[in-house]
Amino acid sequence: MNKQKQKQEKITRRKIRVRSCKLGTETRPRLSVFKSNTNIYAQIIDDIKQNTLCAATSQKSKSKNMTDKAKEVGTSIALCAKKDGISKVYFDRGKNRYMGAVKALAEEARINGLIF
Repeated sequence: MNKQKQKQEKITRRKIRVRSCKLGTETRPRLSVFKSNTNIYAQIIDDIKQNTLCAATSQKSKSKNMTDKAKEVGTSIALCAKKDGISKVYFDRGKNRYMGAVKALAEEARINGLIF
């Protein structure tokens, strides 16, 4: 087995482990975070009905720093959740570590009213 395949399997196992204990429901949906090299995305998902309740992205952000982009996304996802009457969510960091941009997004969402 080559190294790229091993790395991909480790990422898949980590993602499954993180998501295994957090299933989004109608009363407490899941806040899922995806980070690429240039942008960061966040969605609030109801896993039982299988639909996305809110979404935010950093594609139209003018800042060049990933942490600043994440803060903007955290603010916008929290405001969108408030409009829909969502206050409590499960935080799903996916395959990413809780540091840097992911941590900035989570802290900004907490400051703006989301509880997780």
